[in-house]
Amino acid sequence: MKRSTVAIVRTSPETVLEDHHRVMNLAGYTDVLSKDVDTALKVNISWHFFYPACSTTPWQLEGVIRAMKRDGYDPDLIHACHNRTVVIDAHLGERENKQVNVIEAHGLRNVHLYDPEHEWVSIDEAVGNLRDKFLCLNEVYPKGFTIPRRFIGENIIHLPTVKTHVFTTMTGAMKNAFGGLLNEHRHWTHPVIHETLVDLLMIQQHIHAGVFAVMDGTFAGDGPGPRCMTPHVKNVLLASSDQVAIDAVAAKLMGFDPLSDVKFIRLAHELGLGCGDPNEIEIAGDEAVGAENWHFEGPFRRMTFAARMQHLIYWGWMKGFVEWSLRTWLAPWAYIASVVYHDSFWYPVFGRSRVIKALSSRWGRLFNNWETVEPDERGYPDVGKDGAGLVRGIGRLFVLSLKILWTCIKEAPEIAVRKRRTVKVDS
Repeated sequence: MKRSTVAIVRTSPETVLEDHHRVMNLAGYTDVLSKDVDTALKVNISWHFFYPACSTTPWQLEGVIRAMKRDGYDPDLIHACHNRTVVIDAHLGERENKQVNVIEAHGLRNVHLYDPEHEWVSIDEAVGNLRDKFLCLNEVYPKGFTIPRRFIGENIIHLPTVKTHVFTTMTGAMKNAFGGLLNEHRHWTHPVIHETLVDLLMIQQHIHAGVFAVMDGTFAGDGPGPRCMTPHVKNVLLASSDQVAIDAVAAKLMGFDPLSDVKFIRLAHELGLGCGDPNEIEIAGDEAVGAENWHFEGPFRRMTFAARMQHLIYWGWMKGFVEWSLRTWLAPWAYIASVVYHDSFWYPVFGRSRVIKALSSRWGRLFNNWETVEPDERGYPDVGKDGAGLVRGIGRLFVLSLKILWTCIKEAPEIAVRKRRTVKVDS
């Protein structure tokens, strides 16, 4: 049996565009992604604010699009793809993280899966008897659930970042599907989040023409992610058609044992959905980078107040008292609490200074000056001046957080119920 391959390359702003082309081809992306069907670039927005290592970077998106064009993929068959969560505003996030700048510059379609014009299809009609193999989703959603119709038959390229997560130890390619495939009630799966990610990988392998991932480790995040992290400049890119393997290699880089520390990797490995054992994964590219150990402390040592409360609700003594409310019309209390804590408090008080520090790096300067820097064929030889001026003041951040809070309340699924059409899969 052919071994799973994960490509890793060391990168820099000066070579980041060429490095994306190299890492994708080292991982053999043209062998798994047909040029004859639509390809969704599944953008990751873990915070609508810019925070290093949180979300898909503009150079990650730019590098992937340029590589695909260079290799003969039709731009008319490439589109960005966004999900929505109950606490993250994707429309704000794509602007704040300068992703929409890239999409518009290339003239690509920009798809927000939760907008009314996009149809969702019953999981039974989408995957048939595969549902019998699910580890948990049948129990979480006994009446079934729906997935985006447009995903069926499409290629998908996941665009995660290297970072830790307070629910899953680390998050990468497998968890990037979480937002796109499940509706706004996906928080119901948090108590069984590892099993959920395995079920979602089964679905992806069934419905997509091809699945690939390009992971950005220019910044990598350690601590109580996916938001309140300490960002580190690591200058690496990863790519693979094996979603389990790329997450395993990223976990190993951060200093975790993929099979013992990350349950969803172990479960997917045991079910044969991919390779989670680093000893069985072939590293292509800069092998020395793949052997590194960054000795991250992980997400659990210094959890935020919000993360500790979430653990108590989903897995601790508060579960019986509180978790039931998240399945009722009372659920918006949790969304409000999250926005108030993260957007109104943590980001202005703690996050802002970390962003300012990160913006002094070459990647930070590139982000700050994205609209004005001029790339050559390889990358960005001039990243511009210091980028600290990008960050809003504490007062402006607080006002913006109140606007986000209103959007969160208004768009909460328990309040603004959106009827989506359930359609049959074309035979």
